[in-house]
Amino acid sequence: MKRTHLPLNGLRVLDAAARHLSFTRAADELAVTPAAVGQQIRALEDTLGVVLFRRTAKGLELTPEGEAGLEPLRAGFLEFEEAVRAMQAGQSSKTLTIAAPRDFTAKWLAPRLADYGRSDPDLRFILLSSDEGLDFTQANLDLAISYSEGPGEHEGVKLSDGAIVTVGPADGAPIAWPGCPAGDKGAALAVADAGLAIDAAVAGFGSAHVPALLAANDIAAGRIVAQGDAVATSRTYWLVAPTPQWRQKKVKALVAALTA
Repeated sequence: MKRTHLPLNGLRVLDAAARHLSFTRAADELAVTPAAVGQQIRALEDTLGVVLFRRTAKGLELTPEGEAGLEPLRAGFLEFEEAVRAMQAGQSSKTLTIAAPRDFTAKWLAPRLADYGRSDPDLRFILLSSDEGLDFTQANLDLAISYSEGPGEHEGVKLSDGAIVTVGPADGAPIAWPGCPAGDKGAALAVADAGLAIDAAVAGFGSAHVPALLAANDIAAGRIVAQGDAVATSRTYWLVAPTPQWRQKKVKALVAALTA
């Protein structure tokens, strides 16, 4: 019989009924009705072409055919349990692989991961760049940060409302970066990302239009001055992951820490 055709539900019912020698007690264990147990056993007997139980004056008893299969069946269920435990073992791992834009890691993520890491000395982080796109399958990622309008096909939570702020001297020449909302017209300097644009503004090259979340630490520390109010935008930074990764305890704990 092919593995895809194994009657696993029926075999599980057989194991319970054989242990109790009672459809009623097996039904209680499996949280179904005695009639459902009987139906599963009859379907299994039809599939296998053998009689598994007989009713006698003393009650329910296994046939020799049913008895012959019990030991390997129970050994198989133990192997299933070991397989499940092995698959769940990764839940106990305290290593988190995270992908984020390089400038976001430097300006926002790294110091917060450092703070979070001090809460548990066993925590380990692997930081990858998402500048070339996200691939959770190939990179074995647990979590990623995306600068976008939403989580897309993944689960996600945004880190802040989207906003763009202008930093640097009011009369400074524009500093351009890929994705800059002001474009590169009249730019005195073009750099690879918004983080470098902030650093260039700090160094006096000019002014830059950058995500407010990215500039927040430099503004708070007095390294750079924000000109005017921030402007709302549809794009912001999102924590994202496919559903299986998102449900991991270690990912839930990290998301809670980063959004606290």
